[in-house]
Amino acid sequence: MHSLDLSREIFKDLSVVKAVLNCQRFPVAVLSEEGEILAANQHYEDHFGQGKSVVGRHCYEVSHGLEVPCWQQGESCPLRLSRKLGQSQRCVHVHHTPEGEVHHDVQACPVIGEEGKVLCYLESIQPTRIAKPVATEKGLVGRSMAFNRMLELLQRVAPSETTVLLLGESGTGKELAAEAVHTLSRRSSRPFVALDCSGLVESLFESELFGHEKGAFTGAYTRKVGMVESANGGTLFLDEVGDLSQSLQVKLLRLIETGTYRRVGSVDLLRADVRLICATHRDLQRMVGEGTFRADLYYRISAFPVRLPSLRERPEDIELLSRSMMMRIAPTPGESKLDPSTMETLRAYAFPGNIRELRNILERALLLADGNTIFPEHLPEEIREGTSEFSPVPPTGKILPLEEMEQRYLEWAASRFTGDRGDLARLLGLGERTLYRKLQRLRSHQQK
Repeated sequence: MHSLDLSREIFKDLSVVKAVLNCQRFPVAVLSEEGEILAANQHYEDHFGQGKSVVGRHCYEVSHGLEVPCWQQGESCPLRLSRKLGQSQRCVHVHHTPEGEVHHDVQACPVIGEEGKVLCYLESIQPTRIAKPVATEKGLVGRSMAFNRMLELLQRVAPSETTVLLLGESGTGKELAAEAVHTLSRRSSRPFVALDCSGLVESLFESELFGHEKGAFTGAYTRKVGMVESANGGTLFLDEVGDLSQSLQVKLLRLIETGTYRRVGSVDLLRADVRLICATHRDLQRMVGEGTFRADLYYRISAFPVRLPSLRERPEDIELLSRSMMMRIAPTPGESKLDPSTMETLRAYAFPGNIRELRNILERALLLADGNTIFPEHLPEEIREGTSEFSPVPPTGKILPLEEMEQRYLEWAASRFTGDRGDLARLLGLGERTLYRKLQRLRSHQQK
């Protein structure tokens, strides 16, 4: 008997199956290996049914509004991965719901019969709490595949105590990502404390991180509580950790390895109960090779690296981010808007300063605009001229080396495709190992 026919036979009595599924407090459905919905609980019906039964329809139709499976659109498909690997698989998708578009954590799990055969797949869907695919006044915002891939990693690591290393260019929102991890962790009710490591001299870093006693040094008129103590029970976020000097790296390593510290000027040993998240725009692996960053510290803080995509890797998010920024910085939120020609101009720009630069551009434009609409004339000259160095298509009249064009196209393709690396390699006409080497070279180039 075909697996689809077997699944239908098993789930003939939908009333019993639905009663079992209704025990769950979130949308759950039983799927065939082709993605046909064999049964679903009431939450799933309410979220995706649009007034009619979802049974007999396909998951990608009811949740995405697609006519073909989501993996054919370049998205990561948990059902397809579960079929391939024979175990539970998760990913983040943007789904259509009665409340609008929502980021969902989607999990597909194979249901194994007595003879070891897969009978069907159980799909469970839970909304995320740390990002939105629509314009909002605070928090992480995005809907692109590159953004969703990053979001999935944050959600996976958040419930653990694992140290997280956030990588990526300046202005990509590393502190917001760190706050998101804290929000989803068991420490969410405790403090989130951030310390920027760039530009701190050794004595100031020690005092900021560990605190000091009264009289510990000239100017220490009172006892100071350090960031580690302030974050007790919560999360300590160290931004730009790659900027620390060798001597400061030693002090941080001692804190991580022993879980203890002393205030400057004190002999009392204190215990640190913090979850550590670090961030940097530097290539720490290269710095380890050059001897400017300690290898032992690198391996301590890089247990779970998460790369934040640059804005040029997620151009489909520029309009969404622009509307969000306007809500946050406009004198009268809701009144100011971007002319369509302005949006086209912004999409053509490379944004070397990423989201931080986008905010600055819009803030300046709001001051220059006398009315409620921002036109291209209100943008800086370099943006109006379209001087983007990273466009997949070079500016008119400018010939670029083939190697640079390959890097641009590979960056564009990798940021939009979230399926298996093997699938991407086949689409590009490359071997998987060749693609891996090219991606490694691209990542190294981006972080220099």
